[in-house]
Amino acid sequence: MGPNENSSKCGTIVTQLIQIIKEISSMSECKNSSKRIYSNLVRRVKLLSPLFEELVDKEDDEMKFLPVDQLHAFESLKIALISAKDLLKWVQESSKLYQAVQRDKISSEFLHIAEQIEEALSKVSYNKLDISEEVQEQIGLVHAHFQRAKARTESTDLQLEMDITKVQDEADPDAAVLMRLSQNLHLLTMDDLRKESRAFHEMVITSSSDLGDSFEMMSSLFKKLNDYLLTVNPEVDMSAVDKSMIKHRSPVIPDDFRCPISLELMKDPVIVSTGQTYERSCIQKWLDAGHKTCPKTQQTLLHTALTPNYVLKSLITLWCESNGVELPRTQGACRNRRTSNSTSNCDKAAIGALLKKLANGNIEEKRAAAGEFRLLGKRNADNRVCIAEAGAIPLLVELLSSPDSRTQEHAVTALLNLSINDMNKSIIVNAGAIQDIVEVLKNGSMEARENAAATLFSLSVVDENKVAIGASGAIPALINLLIQGTPRGKKDAATAIFNLSIYQGNKVRAVREGIVGPLMRFLKEVDGGMVDEALAILAILASHPEGKISIGQAEPISLLVEFIRTGSPRNRENAAAVLWSLCMGDVKHLKLAKELNAEQVLKELSENGTDRAKRKASSLLEFLERVEDAAD
Repeated sequence: MGPNENSSKCGTIVTQLIQIIKEISSMSECKNSSKRIYSNLVRRVKLLSPLFEELVDKEDDEMKFLPVDQLHAFESLKIALISAKDLLKWVQESSKLYQAVQRDKISSEFLHIAEQIEEALSKVSYNKLDISEEVQEQIGLVHAHFQRAKARTESTDLQLEMDITKVQDEADPDAAVLMRLSQNLHLLTMDDLRKESRAFHEMVITSSSDLGDSFEMMSSLFKKLNDYLLTVNPEVDMSAVDKSMIKHRSPVIPDDFRCPISLELMKDPVIVSTGQTYERSCIQKWLDAGHKTCPKTQQTLLHTALTPNYVLKSLITLWCESNGVELPRTQGACRNRRTSNSTSNCDKAAIGALLKKLANGNIEEKRAAAGEFRLLGKRNADNRVCIAEAGAIPLLVELLSSPDSRTQEHAVTALLNLSINDMNKSIIVNAGAIQDIVEVLKNGSMEARENAAATLFSLSVVDENKVAIGASGAIPALINLLIQGTPRGKKDAATAIFNLSIYQGNKVRAVREGIVGPLMRFLKEVDGGMVDEALAILAILASHPEGKISIGQAEPISLLVEFIRTGSPRNRENAAAVLWSLCMGDVKHLKLAKELNAEQVLKELSENGTDRAKRKASSLLEFLERVEDAAD
């Protein structure tokens, strides 16, 4: 390389470095969970500025003799700083929720950048640059900062970790926890959440890899923060909306009406091959980006055809009309298509004939008709729509009170099959079925009781129904079936109890009705086949204070530690969740876990468990360390 070429190249790269450092130094303040590590990197890079400002002030004849190895060092530093700028920009623009749930991954990215910068600085020989001692001293200090930064990881924000875990695991998180999380993530207004929704949406669409459990966790956190902000501040963002147009509190959008990608109300819901529903434009972008999996389940798509979800679209329209929300556009065309196609695969004449028998026949005819509806409802989705549209559901509900046990079995099973259709769930509930189904659950034949439990589970998928089912006296009857039923009946009862207990009031009912005792017996009967269900229910009950007390009184710590040691991945996760709830703020349980050598199994779980299990295990290990420190 000739002198002139060397001088030109040196001047160019120094100018480029000055420009990159200025761009990084002028970046706006970070307002999310990456704030500290972001600020540290910006501050350290900014301190490099005097070195290159002094070099660029030198005359060309001084620059032309800069050694080649120093030029290479500057080139390496430029590459590292460009990477730093890109990372900082990504932190500013990307999803705050993603950064919160992937704190370890983000920290690793910053650590890698610090290593790159430190390596480049280590190649710079300050005595060859002819710079002042003052500047040499400052750059030496910056270099030392980067050396320390690459040698240690950022300390965990334990409060943030605990808040995210609580909000994620509890169906109805405490408002104080939601407020603290909202403040820590700087998601304080509905405008903040709209920006977060766009960032989340863009990240899902452009992601080159699957998001795994992060997708579900982020969706759950977003929904709960959204509902919290609507509750505490229903008239937010008044600068963007005319106050006179806001006549009442903004309605909370049901989770089933939100697109899992955009987290916003769906206008044109479509179904993919895995059975999941998305907003058409969002899933189409996902597919156009080359993805071959379902974003929510991560399953491989068997095909890329998108099937309109007319039932859900109709429910969304009804909800919008009831809550004064602007109706989704293009709704009419979709409704017309549904009318012309929805009954193409069902026999209206046969259904009509059965309906007459159900309404006006004798006992044998009604029994036979209910049995036929039971089979038709099981056969396909079109039949379920046709049977409901024909008006059979109220008649089937009446037969739940039949003194004939076989008729009762047919009726409850037919309703179970019809409830698979989401729109039919509301028709069944509006026909007054819940109380009658509970009566079947209490007094019917074993088959009828099993199918009654399964029907209650199906109806409880809708959140409002959880409240009504719990208030109907279903939980004591489900607990009886859990204790007395066949293996299938026990599983049906456990599944229904688990889903109902997502609602806080039902947790209390289940605990007060004595569910903890049977669940603990199932845990001790390792070959009984109910361990999975028992641990899952205990994990959800333990999040409530009364549940925590009741479970703690059963002295489960040794059993839980054993399941963490030897159980399946799902059982280890749920056992860790129960143990975490019991040990939160309870020194007695922490000490007992420590005496049982829980630390060893928790360390293994924190490395090899599911994502949720790792979080619980890591948090428990920190609790145990604190107990040890306090004892010392």
